[in-house]
Amino acid sequence: MADHNELGKKGEQLACEFLMTKGYHILDQNYRYEKGEIDLVVLRMEPAELVFVEVKTRSSEKWGFPEESVTEAKKKMIFKTADAYLYEKNMWTVPVRFDIIAINMKDPENPMFHHIEDAFQMIG
Repeated sequence: MADHNELGKKGEQLACEFLMTKGYHILDQNYRYEKGEIDLVVLRMEPAELVFVEVKTRSSEKWGFPEESVTEAKKKMIFKTADAYLYEKNMWTVPVRFDIIAINMKDPENPMFHHIEDAFQMIG
């Protein structure tokens, strides 16, 4: 596995642990629909929300901040995949939001987390 893939997997593992310490429940990891993927699907209990999480991990800021790599095209793919998830799981009545967790692994022993709640909205 390429180094960037391993870094991404490590970031997703750290994001799961981070969210669980904040009281979220992990429902799914790497949910796929067609060409799309949602890194984490989590449930927040108070207030009840289904949260689709995009995890971005970088080992440096050489190419910018991790969250800057969530493009409009990536958002559209996340929305399409989220729709499929909601349909498959029959969860249309649960409020939904889209978060980004950006992780800077410059110091692997002390990763820095930036949790951006409600980072983007589904339109139309």
